[in-house]
Amino acid sequence: MRISIAIVEDEKNYNNALKKVINYQDDMTVAAQFFDGNDALKNLPDVAPDVVMMDIQLQDMLGIEIIEKLRKKMPETQFIMCTSFEDDEKIFNSLKAGAMGYLIKGESMDKILSSIRDVYNGGAPMSLSIARKVLSHFEKKLPDTKNFDELTEREKEILELLSHGLLYKEIADRKFISIDTVKKHVGNIYRKLHVSNKVEAINKFNNFKN
Repeated sequence: MRISIAIVEDEKNYNNALKKVINYQDDMTVAAQFFDGNDALKNLPDVAPDVVMMDIQLQDMLGIEIIEKLRKKMPETQFIMCTSFEDDEKIFNSLKAGAMGYLIKGESMDKILSSIRDVYNGGAPMSLSIARKVLSHFEKKLPDTKNFDELTEREKEILELLSHGLLYKEIADRKFISIDTVKKHVGNIYRKLHVSNKVEAINKFNNFKN
């Protein structure tokens, strides 16, 4: 059984080049080509391909928007972003929208073909530079937990009370300590969590709990 693929790409030469190479393979076929977002949005559900090669920056809309709108209608279809953009926001918005792969257009056709097979078989193919950005993003997230573990039990208690909207005086009364002691604990919390205000501290606390 051949892997059916739809190509959503407004650069016609690249779209046609992808189609030609894909159709040359014994195990895959191009089921549809789309050269603008609206056409893809309207017709992709009827085509229901196994894999969609999706350009991010189409002339009439973002490919990310198409995935967001079609993901629930097409649960069996896997989306691969194929684009010239490498900025963090587009990468993570694509992944959050439901894309399972992210390739840079400069990749070789061999890499693109292997990525189609990979995503069809449950993988998450990415260009090396993109994979490094994703790993770096999560490495930056890791210290949050370690920083939280550095808090004393009293500091954790005060941070939780702050997250419930209590004022310094209310926290002082509840814990039978002075307002100055509360302020000192809060200062330590900010320093250990590497934040500069209450909102950032509470956000980190909530993220840790989740």
